[in-house]
Amino acid sequence: MSFNQAHLCVVGLGYVGLPLAHSFSRKIENVVGFDVSEARIAELRDGFDRTGELTSEQLQASTLRLSSDPAVIGECDVVIVAVPTPVDKQRRPDLSILESACRTVGANMKRGTTVVFESTVFPGATEDICAPILAAESGLAPGKDFKIAYSPERINPGDKQHPVEKIVKVVSGEDAETTEAMAELYGTIIEAGTHKATSIKVAEAAKVLENTQRDINIALMNELARICRKAGIRTSEVLDAAGTKWNFLPFRPGLVGGHCIGVDPYYLTSKAEELGYHPEVILSGRRINDSMPRYVATEMLQMLASSGFPIRGSRVGVLGVTFKENVPDVRNSKVLELVELLKSFGLEVIAYDPLANSDEVKHEYGFDLSPRDGLSDLDALVVAVQHDVFMNDLGSFIEQNLKNGGALVDLKSILSPQDYEQNYNYWSL
Repeated sequence: MSFNQAHLCVVGLGYVGLPLAHSFSRKIENVVGFDVSEARIAELRDGFDRTGELTSEQLQASTLRLSSDPAVIGECDVVIVAVPTPVDKQRRPDLSILESACRTVGANMKRGTTVVFESTVFPGATEDICAPILAAESGLAPGKDFKIAYSPERINPGDKQHPVEKIVKVVSGEDAETTEAMAELYGTIIEAGTHKATSIKVAEAAKVLENTQRDINIALMNELARICRKAGIRTSEVLDAAGTKWNFLPFRPGLVGGHCIGVDPYYLTSKAEELGYHPEVILSGRRINDSMPRYVATEMLQMLASSGFPIRGSRVGVLGVTFKENVPDVRNSKVLELVELLKSFGLEVIAYDPLANSDEVKHEYGFDLSPRDGLSDLDALVVAVQHDVFMNDLGSFIEQNLKNGGALVDLKSILSPQDYEQNYNYWSL
């Protein structure tokens, strides 16, 4: 098959699926983006992408077809599934969205379709869970009437320096022929090249390893930050000094949220435990990172008390609530977990984030975001997210709105201590 003439459908138009579908539509004539959300399709047709991955100009100029009608799946030779795979409240893999997508694809796909999965899963999920659903819903024989493949997503939300085209793509198929076909397909858009994994399970494991490695390294930095706090030294200064060695890895402490680093390790550990192995290092890193909101909240309470401010009723401002800088995504935001903890201690918490969707924050967390001018007369301020929009006048904002002697918590270590230690109780993570 020549992929220039192929019909391709991307299922799921979020942070991963939309940029991918857009990129394919620039190289392949017949590309359709499908999403079950009619509201999502409508806003994309109007030129608005709430994820911020594509501009209005890019959407309006695109030849990408958009639809919420699953019948479009049946028109396509290749179907790429890019839907979320979160964890549940017990931190167990939640494949319900992926399984639902499989049922939709299976019920609509035609004979001869290749179904490619990009969603993060544990090793074996594509072949053991997804393929049987496709077969059951379609009535087609796996490996004969349709083929499956896996190519893990590597998009970094908000990162304009590393778009999908610039990131090496791992591809795998149920057989050598399918793997080669996927390398050819993705090779039409991936300038950085492709890596052909030896099996689907290898590609699945590689994906969860990528974010697990980052999670463990950040956990080490968070543990270092706690030690430095007790030792009375600044973590960032230790890291600057250690970073002068050529092979030192430049990780930093912080709140680990979002839908990747804070989630993917649980997919690996769940599979390990199913296989009879108890993973110690991975789960230890997860415990450290999951405990950071409570650690920060506790330190702030001590800072307020040491400065003579009452705990109950103190006004605490929070700058930024998304899970990382310059993105609107609040899924699994550890900043919002910090907000909830501070409120539980009786503090009056006022949070401002012009990038976050206030309705989504209210719906998911039951918390109302404040306008910028609501962060005034503060007893404490948490600089939580390093949005570009905060940086130009951050110094004057602090001076105008934080009381003298108030607690100033710099989670990103972006402020110079010498500028603030004289007037505030300053601490950087």
